[in-house]
Amino acid sequence: MKRVVLAAVAIVLLNGLQSNAQQLPQFTQYMFNKYQLNPAEGGTNNYYQMRYNNRFQWVGLTDAPQTYSISAYGPHGSKDMGFGGNIYRDITGPTSRTGGLFSYSYNMQITENGMRVSGGLSLGFMVFQADGSKFEFGEAMLFNDPAISQSTKSVFTPDANIGVLFYSSQYFFGASVHQLFGQKLYTTDLGVNENDVHTYGINKLKQHYMLTGGMLFPLTSDFMLEPSVLLKYMITGPIQVDINAKVTYRDQFWGGISARWQDGISILFGYNYERLLFGYSFDYSLTRIRKFNGGSHELMIGYKFDVLK
Repeated sequence: MKRVVLAAVAIVLLNGLQSNAQQLPQFTQYMFNKYQLNPAEGGTNNYYQMRYNNRFQWVGLTDAPQTYSISAYGPHGSKDMGFGGNIYRDITGPTSRTGGLFSYSYNMQITENGMRVSGGLSLGFMVFQADGSKFEFGEAMLFNDPAISQSTKSVFTPDANIGVLFYSSQYFFGASVHQLFGQKLYTTDLGVNENDVHTYGINKLKQHYMLTGGMLFPLTSDFMLEPSVLLKYMITGPIQVDINAKVTYRDQFWGGISARWQDGISILFGYNYERLLFGYSFDYSLTRIRKFNGGSHELMIGYKFDVLK
């Protein structure tokens, strides 16, 4: 089992610990579902939990992105390992991505003061779709063929993520690589007859690298401060940095502010009711696109199951 952790550490480090997510769904409330960012998170708590995230980006803008995601993850009942799964759908105008990933992780203690390390791997699938009826092509374009332009094209491809996480009760630091295979996606259509075959490149999945970190600071006996940071990077894309500060009152109410470098700022707040968690965030863009939309809204609902160990 220890080899799983060492392999995860080696692969992430050998990939340069780079980090962004231009092709991946974006969430402001990432700190409440770190499993989406890193499969190594799967067995780090002693209970199973579920998270549902719903994001409406740039409300009021035609064909603006919408993302739906549900995750469930937790530990083995007696061993230092974890399991989990995430299903998502990301829609932007005429294109969409639907995927599912299922993970395994193993963790172990590495210092006497309680620091642990976890390594995780998730495997699954992704389906990319393009609705040709929503595209407008010029007369000279090859895609002007009605048999092509008026239909929906789908591409199925395997997908994988890998990550490593160092953590204790007071802090965490993790690194992960998404879309590990980095493959090209193609679709094939028949032309006028079966010997007339067209192959089109739809998209290329690129590796996305993420770094996350955060700490807990008791302010008083009732208030807890948790700053965190998320760095994301995709090759040929800019580095994206999210900085967040959240204050929790008696482990029941929370509120915070988040800033996404050269993009926008967000406010977030939520409430724990017994085993249920509710969270909401609002993003205000600082770029020129703010003139054409009413901001971005995100809802999170969570549930904690019984303690297993």
